[in-house]
Amino acid sequence: MFLRVSAKSILLSAVSAVAIMSVAHAADVVQPVEASGFNWSGVYVGFGIGAGANSHKLSSDFIPGLSLDGIGGEGVYGELTAGYDYMVSPRFLLGGLVDVHVGNIETSLDVGPFDASIQETYGFDAGLRAGYLITPTTLGYVMGGYSWQKYKLDTNAGFGFDWDQSGYFVGGGLETAINSNWTIKTEYRYTRFGTKDDLLSEAGIPSPDGALNLDTSRHTFQVAASYRFGAQNGAAASFETPAYNWTGFYIGGGLGAGASVHQLEIPPLLGAKFNGLGGEGVLGELNVGYDHDFGSWVAGVMVDARYSGMTSQLDIPGGSINLDTDYGFDVLGRVGMKMNESTLAYALAGYSWQHFDLNASDPVGDIIDWGSSGFSVGGGLETAVSSNVTLGLEYRYSQFAKKDFSSDLGLPDDSITSKASFHTVRVGAKYKFN
Repeated sequence: MFLRVSAKSILLSAVSAVAIMSVAHAADVVQPVEASGFNWSGVYVGFGIGAGANSHKLSSDFIPGLSLDGIGGEGVYGELTAGYDYMVSPRFLLGGLVDVHVGNIETSLDVGPFDASIQETYGFDAGLRAGYLITPTTLGYVMGGYSWQKYKLDTNAGFGFDWDQSGYFVGGGLETAINSNWTIKTEYRYTRFGTKDDLLSEAGIPSPDGALNLDTSRHTFQVAASYRFGAQNGAAASFETPAYNWTGFYIGGGLGAGASVHQLEIPPLLGAKFNGLGGEGVLGELNVGYDHDFGSWVAGVMVDARYSGMTSQLDIPGGSINLDTDYGFDVLGRVGMKMNESTLAYALAGYSWQHFDLNASDPVGDIIDWGSSGFSVGGGLETAVSSNVTLGLEYRYSQFAKKDFSSDLGLPDDSITSKASFHTVRVGAKYKFN
């Protein structure tokens, strides 16, 4: 199950990059976008594909101080959207949107002949967004609103049920025009659902509300294309697109958020596999790199260092046990295609290394820490705000090598192992030296 989900995540990144490039090539056939002629006001419809992870926190009103944060799942989804934007000034935009999504973000458990999974099946969001035109053809925006999601528990033991949860989402993105009517965007959303305190009752198990509480949060990223009606009828822009040459060395930094999923395997326990143990948090990053401009295409390399607060936590009366994802680095290559004069859509891939720390509250302290190598794939949009500075929004899927805990517990090799994967998004700025 884990390998299948991971393969989908990797495939998504490749498909997203191909989709971006394909639409861009199609844009070359259509009338090229004019910086002074794109109208952001009006109705639009669109479609997108995305990936992400969630984290479920379990607790009980009847056992104070005991909780597990969390149970994690990961997967991909597809989305359809419709909305309306209005330019309230030459650079500020307000709008509303409604979208529906179908996906397979999933947590799975396999023990001997027993299989079970919890899957996000379908849902919708309705919200508002506020945007600022970084250039006449590229919009940066923030958003928020209402979210509703359907979940389903499936087993091969003849038992299963579904339920729904509602909550809110916040997020942001970059959207850029690629011809007279079409835009492409990269977008991140953090969704937090309200506490589900009657889950056992919905499962047919007589129990009072609060016997088992479920709190769910989700981190998702998508690449989407939108068709804007009447966008070709824009008036002259009151500001110009900055001139930018992508060739050169740069330094940069970013802030982001994401979720981790650890797949646990315990072969002596009837071949048990649990995907997985989930965590979430924020991260900070510094990077240096070099890009070369080949005309319509840009290629480059980058090295970054990061510190993350993604954590899984088990609270027990009198203390807690944490699995922390703290510091790491990446060595990545990227290739991108210019969507217009100032904005680049790109895919990236390369080597990643991450440090993990399993620890408990005092007086236990550190239990074990380790480093693990792996890979990252992803992509994003990056746009110039001056002749030296760019802003970007980027997604990465990372997977790390298996860690064997057996010797630390005095057990035979491969008795208990863990493999981690991350879904992270960062908004970043870069300064390029001339």
